[in-house]
Amino acid sequence: MRTGYGKRETKETKIELNLNLDGQGAYKIETGIGFFDHMMAAFAVHSGFDLQIACEGDLEVDSHHSIEDIGIVLGHVFSQAIADKKGIARYGNFTIPMDESLASCSIDISGRPFLVFNGEFGDYRLGTMDSAMVEEFFRAFAMNAGVTLHINLHYGKNDHHKAEAIFKAFAHALKAAVKIEGEDILSSKGSL
Repeated sequence: MRTGYGKRETKETKIELNLNLDGQGAYKIETGIGFFDHMMAAFAVHSGFDLQIACEGDLEVDSHHSIEDIGIVLGHVFSQAIADKKGIARYGNFTIPMDESLASCSIDISGRPFLVFNGEFGDYRLGTMDSAMVEEFFRAFAMNAGVTLHINLHYGKNDHHKAEAIFKAFAHALKAAVKIEGEDILSSKGSL
């Protein structure tokens, strides 16, 4: 089983996270940020990863510290779970329609962290979550997981649908990238 566990405690957040890449999409998400919980539940279900997140954060300030720190921890735990990367497909690409919105995600589990994020939100808020935190979450994940991540929101009107399309596209792309397809590392260099 490809699993990982992470814990992070700062003056702003206290986080524990468990991840199983070979799970069934089971989840228990408790961050205190309803919309973000909804997105992470969708991520777990659509990736097929088992995911548990417990976060206590300074939500009296805003959602920034909690969401960014969860991205950091998830990135570290993902890197732990993927281990030596032997046999993985490495690349994943997926496009998700969510009613009037369309989003794509392409990922390379390369060891080279990079984020390209093309997406705009009309409202400042998604429930109690700042819409700017969608991009910040993926930046934190990419930098700490060591992956190259391209996210493109092609179009949409409803911000809930736009965000959900992004998270679901990410889930399916990552699911494809971690799929075991062989025994070797998929690189002409012999390492990632």
